[in-house]
Amino acid sequence: MKKIVAILLITILAFNWYGYRIVTSLLADKADEKLVARLDREDYDESQLIEVKVALNMPYQNEQSEFERHYGEMEIDGKYYTYVKRKVENGYLILKCIPNGDKEKIKSAGDDFFKMTNGLEGSQPDKKQSNSGSFAKNFWSEYDDRETDYTI
Repeated sequence: MKKIVAILLITILAFNWYGYRIVTSLLADKADEKLVARLDREDYDESQLIEVKVALNMPYQNEQSEFERHYGEMEIDGKYYTYVKRKVENGYLILKCIPNGDKEKIKSAGDDFFKMTNGLEGSQPDKKQSNSGSFAKNFWSEYDDRETDYTI
C-alpha cells in the first residue's frame, strides 16, 4: 500500500513539474492542426481576417498581384494569429491572418494552472512590484537593432 501511495505522489509531482506543459502543448498542436485543415478547405469567414503590413527592406523584390496561401503563426500582445494568405506589394509584405482563439484559451489555461499550483494566484497586493524586469527590458531594447515596423 505504501508503494502505491508513493508512486501516486511521485506521479502527481511529475505532472505538476512537466505533465501540464506536455498536455497543453499537445492540445495546442491539435488545435493548430484543426485550424490549418479548416483554412486549407477555405472554410472561414473572410471578414474575420486581419491584415498585417510589414515593411520589406529587400531590393529587387518581386511584386505579387494576388494572395497566395501561406503557413505559419505569430503572437502579438499575447494573442495568436495564424497566417492565411500573403502577397508582396509596394515594398510591403501583406499578411492576412485569422485569430487563433483555441490556442489562446489553451495557453491561458496552462498559465492559470501554473499560477494555481505554484501559489502565484493570491499574491499580496500591498507589496510593490520589483522594477528589475523593466530595467532589463529598457537596457536591452536600446541595443536591439531589429526593425519591427508593422501595422494591423
